[in-house]
Amino acid sequence: MKKIVIIVLFLLLGFVSQAQECPRITNPVNGSIEVPVNTTITWNAVDGIVGYLISLGTTPGGTEILNRRSAGLTNSFTPEVGLPDDTIIYVTIEMFLEGQQIVLCPGEIFSTIDVTQPPSCTDLAEPLNNAVDVSVNSKITWVYAPTATGYRITVGSSSGGSDIADNVDVGNVLSFNPREELPLDQEIFVSVVPYNENGDAGSCSVKSFTTGIPTFDCLLYYDSVSGSTIKLSPEIDFPNQIGVCSGDGFEVLKSTDRARGFRWYRINNDGSEILLSETDEVSIDGFGKYRYEAYNTIVQLGVTFECASVQEFTVVSSEQAMIDAILVSRESTGLDIEIQVSGSGNYEFALDNVDGPYQDSRIFNGIPVGEHIAFVRDKNGCGIAQRPVERSLSAKDFPQFFTPNGDGINDFWQFVPPGDIRENSVETIWVYDRYGNLMSQVDPESKGWNGNFKGQPLPASDYWFKAITFNRRKILGHFTLKR
Repeated sequence: MKKIVIIVLFLLLGFVSQAQECPRITNPVNGSIEVPVNTTITWNAVDGIVGYLISLGTTPGGTEILNRRSAGLTNSFTPEVGLPDDTIIYVTIEMFLEGQQIVLCPGEIFSTIDVTQPPSCTDLAEPLNNAVDVSVNSKITWVYAPTATGYRITVGSSSGGSDIADNVDVGNVLSFNPREELPLDQEIFVSVVPYNENGDAGSCSVKSFTTGIPTFDCLLYYDSVSGSTIKLSPEIDFPNQIGVCSGDGFEVLKSTDRARGFRWYRINNDGSEILLSETDEVSIDGFGKYRYEAYNTIVQLGVTFECASVQEFTVVSSEQAMIDAILVSRESTGLDIEIQVSGSGNYEFALDNVDGPYQDSRIFNGIPVGEHIAFVRDKNGCGIAQRPVERSLSAKDFPQFFTPNGDGINDFWQFVPPGDIRENSVETIWVYDRYGNLMSQVDPESKGWNGNFKGQPLPASDYWFKAITFNRRKILGHFTLKR
């Protein structure tokens, strides 16, 4: 007997040696009696620790009520389903210290009150009373009823019904998971009756909620078979504009996308839609707006869902381009070229190669000096127009005469470019008399030649010229000076 006493004292001394660093429970304080069964246990905070563990039992160091539950850094704990009544509760706190072993603190005790009355009714926690669009596989949970030691639940698909659960005793827990999924789009009625050794709460009010239709994200659908997240909507590749070439009839459009189903709609001016087809092809019967839809389907909880991808498109009239002009200017970096076109099509542009590459811009910069061919392609497949970038000039493109008499009309002889060529498409011009003598070098950017040589007017006569273009073509011709 003395040996046992000595061991107990040794253990107590060991606890005391650690107690200087250990917390003490502050509610209820050690030795308290008649403590409510729904009390929150608190203790003083200790600096420098990583976390707490709390155990509750009915014997010293016991854990049958709560087995080393982590409280994190919170210095309090409220038992979810309360404590047994009229019972001595043993509380043990353990502490995590950085880089050290777990510290076991001395146990403390308190006694709970002797409950002599049945518990009160409880409320639903999830789903809440009158909730809507509740998932059909939801778990039903409720709020702890103080002094309760168990609950009986009845669940029905009609008021007063019990077809889902009939007065099932779930024990001292706060949730119930129906064996089968709840019916879709249905009001569900729930009655939860708490009880203890003194009786039950009696006639508790019935709560209800309404289930919805199951939903899921087509873009982030989890496939339980493959164990991965997949996109259910089909990938589609369809243009936003389709051209019908002038003179051609309307065509049948066919989708090449992989999908479970298809729909084609015509969109009216008022925004309403007319369904044209539910196959992978459709007959287009006029210009205007349309909508193409490709979808996949999935069945979940007895409901078929569609995951769709949609493209609105416009059917327009189109035609091969007409090249009206090609404007060329010479810069320090090369030629700048602008292709001017007309037509109802949707066009793209290329230089020198009928196969492209094509670009949406009609302007090309920094092109090397030389001969080039412009190509204009209708994006809707209505043909390709082409033309040399620099139209072939001839002597007929130069003035045939001028009258330098000072009347302000036709007083200068100068190259006047056609409307489809910029002024400086001719690089240099030389003027000669009939004997081949150089009379003037004309800058294409100037007013032109005034008919003088070394400041003196030349006589009326025929004169000759030589012009050099950007692409080094030589043009020879003559004109008349009239006095």
